[in-house]
Amino acid sequence: MMSILRILAGGAAQSLVARASAGFEIDGTFSAVGAMRDRLLAGEPADIVILSRALIEELAHSGHVIQSSIRDVARVATAIAVRSGDPLPTIGDEAGLAAALEGADEVHFPDPALATAGIHFAKVMRALGVWERAAGRLRLAPNGNTAMRALAASTARRPIGCTQETEIRATPGIVLAGPLPRGCDLTTVYTAAVVTGSRSAADAARFVARLDGEDQPTG
Repeated sequence: MMSILRILAGGAAQSLVARASAGFEIDGTFSAVGAMRDRLLAGEPADIVILSRALIEELAHSGHVIQSSIRDVARVATAIAVRSGDPLPTIGDEAGLAAALEGADEVHFPDPALATAGIHFAKVMRALGVWERAAGRLRLAPNGNTAMRALAASTARRPIGCTQETEIRATPGIVLAGPLPRGCDLTTVYTAAVVTGSRSAADAARFVARLDGEDQPTG
């Protein structure tokens, strides 16, 4: 009987895991990549981690994942979302993105202390000069999925949100407005690895190999 594979992964990888799960029993936890790393480092049992390439390399260096098992499995763009039915903002350049953020009465995005998209989007807002002016309108969430659900449920006049494209596409009630424009853009490489000491290392390695063979979203 196949063992249950315990996965700690960034929220952007949730749809990828779902597509690849046929024939495997998966117990997955999906949230901000920093939070998932911290749970592994705190001793939470896991067989596979799927995080940003940089975090996986850190875990390999510290011996927490098996170096030879590491595989890049997805490239995901950081993007802008609005509620279904709201006008799509013009975000094809930096000026358009800045104007869209200035005009929004809520800005939903994942915690910049933990999430790849949140870290980058906070830097973008600062670079565009809107961070301080938008301070009272920022709506942070623990991860991208939670941020997008809050955007979908918002009753504000003109809310907007930012997270990884895959999380936007997976959330009912919102639509993808487009990726961040050139100069503000970010495409994150998500990487999988088998956790050192996994009791299901052989099955975990087979699942990582399947992830590597999936058709990947690109940004």
